[in-house]
Amino acid sequence: MADITLRRMTLADATAVHAIEAATFAIPWSLQSFEEEMTRNACARYLVAQTPTGDIIGFAGVWVVIDEGHITNIAVRKDYRGQGIGRLLTAGLMQYAANLGVTYMTLEVRRSNETAQSLYRSLGFIQVGVRKKYYEDNGEDALFMVCDHMPPAQEDFEEPETVRE
Repeated sequence: MADITLRRMTLADATAVHAIEAATFAIPWSLQSFEEEMTRNACARYLVAQTPTGDIIGFAGVWVVIDEGHITNIAVRKDYRGQGIGRLLTAGLMQYAANLGVTYMTLEVRRSNETAQSLYRSLGFIQVGVRKKYYEDNGEDALFMVCDHMPPAQEDFEEPETVRE
């Protein structure tokens, strides 16, 4: 896993990210949705996990609104699961969000997805509620989780949208 890098997602990554999404979720986001996240949603920030050969093997997204970060989706390509890439992406997304001024993060996770719940708990998320019949494919409940133990912001962080006064 040491050779896996995280970087900010670009519009050029949308097709690869959509393929992972479509192979992971019962009701996946469309390719157009990812393209719009990259071009029209000023609140959206996404990271991709990339191999040395340039293959996108996972992604994670967050919507940043003032000091809240809401995790939209996290997925790892099936042949790379169980290798810590989901943890790398989630922790990387938390650091990125902290750098943007986020003080707490929220997410929904399927009640049956104990693997993801365990990962989130290990990173400081706690369950604060249940969204009844949240998932459209089968009416499954979602656990609503929150983390207010964010990493400290990196002082040298900057991105194209950074405003200096």
